[in-house]
Amino acid sequence: MLQYHFNWKTISVAAGMTIWNFYFRVFDKAVGKEETILFLSDLLNYLKRPLLIVWDRLPAHRSRMVGEFLDLLQGQIAVEYLPPYAPELNPVEYLWGYWKHHQLPNVCPRDMWDLNDRARRTLKRLRRRPRLIAAFWKQSSLAFD
Repeated sequence: MLQYHFNWKTISVAAGMTIWNFYFRVFDKAVGKEETILFLSDLLNYLKRPLLIVWDRLPAHRSRMVGEFLDLLQGQIAVEYLPPYAPELNPVEYLWGYWKHHQLPNVCPRDMWDLNDRARRTLKRLRRRPRLIAAFWKQSSLAFD
């Protein structure tokens, strides 16, 4: 019999996708407004171009702090929202589903560091599969039909 005691609080991942790639950041707590701003700052620094962000309606995305941050960027990030209760329109949701069911189903980490490390490694491996990433986009676009 396998017994395992998980004693960490939480681990969360923020991600942004292009048609062929995705970018992510792992956090050791739930993604809130501060983490959203950190992730957006990382995206801007890495991609070095204006961005269109299509978001679900996570409260952090709609927070005043995030809104003020976006205002300070003077148009470097444009934002559109998905309709409420429509995860099937979000390609990142297909990424998370694939990741959890095909990359992490039998992972039994020893501690938070190990979980964080395995999460990063499996996500980096997925980034090397542009056809799969494109399929997540296709799947979300089929929901519009």
